[in-house]
Amino acid sequence: MIAFDVVAILYVGAIGLVAIGAVGLVMSNHLFRMLLALVIAESGANLFLVLAGYRAGSIAPIVGYGIPGAPMVDPIPQVLVLTAIVIGVGVQALAVALLVRVYRAYGTLDMAELRTRMELDIAAAAGIEPPRSLHAPAGERPLPPVPSPAAAMAREARG
Repeated sequence: MIAFDVVAILYVGAIGLVAIGAVGLVMSNHLFRMLLALVIAESGANLFLVLAGYRAGSIAPIVGYGIPGAPMVDPIPQVLVLTAIVIGVGVQALAVALLVRVYRAYGTLDMAELRTRMELDIAAAAGIEPPRSLHAPAGERPLPPVPSPAAAMAREARG
């Protein structure tokens, strides 16, 4: 039978949550999914902080509770996590409000489409030509046809 250490499993879970959140931030092109990935990573970081203050066989750090002189769990990481949760909820609420405003203004939360629409808006407001694709060929459209190597050799032979 395999003996499972609960604390080790929780550490692996905390690291896993942070990794899942980081991968979600990097791999997603949708702003709301990126926000959800940030929330997942934040949960993993909070779990890691709580685990940092954990001591096996300790009691809660409440005055008048438990046996006097018994070892207590470190209360500082718990306080930091409570503060981080409150700040995280505030940041998430602000981010959701901004996402709603962006969606109402541009009709999308996809990063590539949003960037294109915002560039067009900025160009229109500034009264300048909208930016062109960095991958578009230079020159006017349509581009002149590129002669084939056989046609180039025939032209050289004639002239």
